[in-house]
Parts: sequence; C-alpha cells; structure tokens
Amino acid sequence: MKNNKILIVDDEDPIRQFIKINLDYQGYTTLEAASGEEAIKIFEEERPAVAILDIMLPGISGYEVCERIRSRSPMTGIIMVSAKSQDIDKILGLDKGADDYIIKPFNPQELLLRVRSLMRRVNLTQVQDEKENKDSISDGPFVLDIYSKTFYKNNEEIDVTPTEFTILQNFVKNKGKAMSREEIMKATWGEDVTNDTKIVDVNIRRIRAKIEDNPAKPEYIETVWGTGYRWK
Repeated sequence: MKNNKILIVDDEDPIRQFIKINLDYQGYTTLEAASGEEAIKIFEEERPAVAILDIMLPGISGYEVCERIRSRSPMTGIIMVSAKSQDIDKILGLDKGADDYIIKPFNPQELLLRVRSLMRRVNLTQVQDEKENKDSISDGPFVLDIYSKTFYKNNEEIDVTPTEFTILQNFVKNKGKAMSREEIMKATWGEDVTNDTKIVDVNIRRIRAKIEDNPAKPEYIETVWGTGYRWK
C-alpha cells in the first residue's frame, strides 16, 4: 500500500489550513507542524511520503529541517515554500536536498501539480514498475533497482533523492543522447509543471557530487554546451 501522507510545515495557521483543505480534498492524508522542531518530531513518528516546508520558521529554519529530513530519508519528497523569489534562495533550498520549490503566493492548482509529480517519483506503484519488464537497469558500474528505487555504484548503495533517481533513470535509458534541460525537466517534473531550468543544473551538480570520482571532471554526466547533458 502506497504512502499518501503529506507533512505541511508553516508557522501561519491560515496558510497551513489553505494547503490542508486542498490536499485533503484530493485524498491525501495531511499532517501539520507550526515549527521546525515540531516538523522533525512528526516526521520521525509518521514518515510522510512528502514534506511541504516553509523556509521562514520559528526556531530551526526550513533549510535545516530539509537537511535533517534528507539525511534521515533520501527518498522522502521535499517541496520548499518561500515568499522569497531570489535565485540564491531557490538554489540554497535545492542544495539542501529539496526536490522542488514554489513561491508564495501560489495557486493551489500549481501546488497540486507539483505534489502529484513528486508523489509519482516517491511512490510509484508495483504495476508501473512491472511495466519496465525488468527489476533493474545496469550500465557500467551502476545499477538502478526499479522496484526498490535504489541506486548502486560498484555494488555500493548511493543515497539519491526521488528526483535524482528519476533523472538517473532517464539518463541511463537515453545513453549517449544529448538531452536538453527542458527535456530533462519535463521527463522529471512532468509536462504540466513549469520551473526555472536552474533546477536541472542544481540536481545535476548534486548527482555528480555523489557518483563522480572527480565532480570537477565528470566521467559519466557530460555537459553538452548550448544544449544540456549527456550520459556517457
């Protein structure tokens, strides 16, 4: 049975209720936290599939909550919510391990699209996995276990987020193909979700730091100038 729990973290009750009402209507099980400390406690007890984190919180910040959740559970989906729209704030959130971000004020439909997109990556059903016709994909030193959503290099498991796993899966399936940032974004976040393509670059940087022997001279994920990236 798939996990449909979503943790909503915001110190403003009206915003939490606004998000909760929309998610409850879609059939998700929602949990609420008004502070970073409360968010960590609820996360440890309930292990939600997705966390929606406001950046500005009393006590520890959303950035720190993101880091703590990510360190405990690489496969939990994380959406950062912020009134800030500066690129540096978005990039910092992604660097801390977030899968996506949304800027206040936002349309509830836009949030639902992002939640659905992330849920697909976090919580794919066994039926979808069986359509792959095999339980794993191998390429060189790498193995992607489709059923368990785990990733290995030289038989050692590497912690990757749901978003990173999806990007890697699409790369391996399209080995040698120069994929544009727009292609990678649509294949990962879905056709209906629009994001700045910087989100692709940040995720590639995170993946390289995990899988490359020397991220400054990548052996596996090649930059194709003017286009995007290629899996070598």
